[in-house]
Amino acid sequence: MDDRITRLRDNISRVYLGNPEAVDSVLCCLLARGHALLEDVPGVGKTALAMAVARSVECPFSRIQLTPDMLPSDVLGVSVLNRDTGAFEFRPGPIFASVVLADEINRTTPRTQTALLEAMNESSVSIDGVVHDLGRPFMLLATQNPYDFEGTYPLPENQLDRFLMRIRVGYPDAATEREILRLRPAQSVLGELEPVMHRDELVALQDDVAEVRLADELMEYIVEIARATREDDDVRVGLSPRGSLALAQAARATAMLKGRNYVVPEDITGNVEPVCAHRIMARAGSLDAGVGAPPGLLDRVLAHVPSPV
Repeated sequence: MDDRITRLRDNISRVYLGNPEAVDSVLCCLLARGHALLEDVPGVGKTALAMAVARSVECPFSRIQLTPDMLPSDVLGVSVLNRDTGAFEFRPGPIFASVVLADEINRTTPRTQTALLEAMNESSVSIDGVVHDLGRPFMLLATQNPYDFEGTYPLPENQLDRFLMRIRVGYPDAATEREILRLRPAQSVLGELEPVMHRDELVALQDDVAEVRLADELMEYIVEIARATREDDDVRVGLSPRGSLALAQAARATAMLKGRNYVVPEDITGNVEPVCAHRIMARAGSLDAGVGAPPGLLDRVLAHVPSPV
């Protein structure tokens, strides 16, 4: 594994002591130039993980605490009249940063949620007909509580599709929870956390991900997985071509995390759940109708589609 990635992972783990797979998934999104949606009940460390990632890279960071009364201009920015010149001047909002933490994204209204779409897809925002580039790197780390919690608004399907991964954080095991009680890392360590990677290093690593080799047989494997989700009787909307591209990019980033410059089938199968599940819609009338893969679907797909040797 690249020493720079090891330093980054170790620095994050000083604050976030929970699920190491969640750390690797967030790093995978960061290297793949994707966005991450951290989902679970309150209090399991979603915000601490996101802030540890942001503070470990030497680049501009902003945090948006999303609330039901927030407007799109509170996120994107607004043009204000300068009384001295008589001209409107643009004042950028918190979206103008390299790493943006959108905390509790599903507590704000769909109107404000949708304001993030252009930034997530194009790394730019349009204000009053002017396009503002957000530059590189740009990553949105969003946290959300489960939809059955009071005061939440489900994310639109097209916005869910912009997240490279939906990551389940999960509860820590007993030994880890005792360590959390002893160290209280989010309080004592987070404020002292220093960057271990410069933004130029991160951009170089992101460029290296694009050079990781994905064999033709593995491209075909991804295509067949996507086609199998579209043909399942329990599925109304299967994996889109954007989802296939996301799975390929996540597999390349995973290979780099594991110290390889080529993808193996396990890099693909290990990413199917976090990359694909939130992009699939179950057929109306089924028990699990709506956004999200029906239980067992992705396991059936992987069992049905033969993996290349």
